Amino acid sequence: MSDRRNPSFVELPAKIPRPAPSQGLVVLALSIAASTASIQQSAVIPLLPRLEQSLHASVSAVSWALTVSLLCGAVATPLFSRFGDMYGRRRMLLITLGLLVAGSIVAALSTSITTLMIGRVLQGLSAATVPLSIGAVRDLLPREKMATGIGVLSATMGIGVGLGMIISGFIAEYTSGYRIVFWLITGLAAAATVLTALVVRDAAPPSGGRPDVGGAFLLTGALVCLLLAITQGKSWGWTSTSVVGLLVASAVLLAAWVSVERRTADPLVDIGMLMHPGTIGASIASFLLGFALYAGFTLLPQYVQTPPKAGYGFGASVLMAGVYLLPTTLLLIVISPLAGRLVRKTSAAAMVAIGSVVAALSNVWLIVRHDHPSDIYIATSLLGLGVGLSFAALGTMAVEHVDPAKTAVASAVNSLVRLVGGSIASSVTAAILTSNTIDGTSVPTVHAYEISFTIAAFSVGLAAFFAAWFGWTNRSRAASPLTA
Repeated sequence: MSDRRNPSFVELPAKIPRPAPSQGLVVLALSIAASTASIQQSAVIPLLPRLEQSLHASVSAVSWALTVSLLCGAVATPLFSRFGDMYGRRRMLLITLGLLVAGSIVAALSTSITTLMIGRVLQGLSAATVPLSIGAVRDLLPREKMATGIGVLSATMGIGVGLGMIISGFIAEYTSGYRIVFWLITGLAAAATVLTALVVRDAAPPSGGRPDVGGAFLLTGALVCLLLAITQGKSWGWTSTSVVGLLVASAVLLAAWVSVERRTADPLVDIGMLMHPGTIGASIASFLLGFALYAGFTLLPQYVQTPPKAGYGFGASVLMAGVYLLPTTLLLIVISPLAGRLVRKTSAAAMVAIGSVVAALSNVWLIVRHDHPSDIYIATSLLGLGVGLSFAALGTMAVEHVDPAKTAVASAVNSLVRLVGGSIASSVTAAILTSNTIDGTSVPTVHAYEISFTIAAFSVGLAAFFAAWFGWTNRSRAASPLTA
């Protein structure tokens, strides 16, 4: 033992604890991670024709490059979110981002449709990054900054989808392959993984517990059957035995899952939380707003790329189709941080209602005016403003009434129904466009687009408004941890 009285003794300074990263840096890191996970969902859409040629695959086979990622994302979202509560959100975030890196590398190196599908499966599992990030923000940020942080992360799904379309369109315009898109996602995901590892920490020890294996299998089966029926309804036939059978199987499995969850001591998802008026309102609004956003991202690129000889459209390139959507993406980025401040002055449900009305106006504009490029830019600006306000507030609306330990799962449910809404939008709009075509061609009529815009305006915008009102009027039944 050293003697302090010894002249040669030198006392070493106490170990200085590493300062915690700034809250802004935490939100930035998580936003990059969540946006990158969302980019992979849409980046493949402009590449589908190119994948068909490069991999010598059929149209139906290539369409699975989109479908399989969607299915895996739906399954992974509630599962990884629950694992985040049990084993630590930082650990699960790093795992989901690692899967995104691995899947992107496999897809970039793919030489067959089978290899590509393996890569897309791994990429799809990263969809859980968004609810895990929202859970981490609620743990790490003080109450006064929580709404802003959650708002930014809630908007990343829309931001990522928009950026994916634009980035992929740009690459498709100036290159002849598809691999560069996946290499770019690899780089973004690797950077997000490193940044998350350096910046994000768990605010409290994981809760632990036993995995709800039975509930996980039942929910996985129900989601796979539901989304498979939705995404393949157009090609298989909505009244076909396969589609009807899948929908029935989904309903049966979902009922069995609810029964199991009610009897399980440590359930995958708390059924009481699902039945809370705030959760119901947020889920309905999220479903319908997801429909609105994906309807816009599905309809408008096809509309503007239609040759003018059809009597409408502008003959835009794939890149220009993405540029038309740029106002939506930019406004999602700009509005989401501001919406958090507005939520604190009003309420999350009120902001969802206001944003829904603005999103409805976007489609009303397209019903009335769609003959000039400026009309599309006005509509995409209104869509970005409305969805930006709504998405940013939806994140708070979904979690403000739940126990902080269940934040990630509540957010996962909200993300999941938004994803289902988007899937239904793609199927519904595709069915309308393919059933109303110009005689002797496969080109949709302008009337088909007007029908789709009408559905988006009234069935989505106004219905989302009433869903938000439902959650708003019932929020008094539970104290709000964010606003108390």
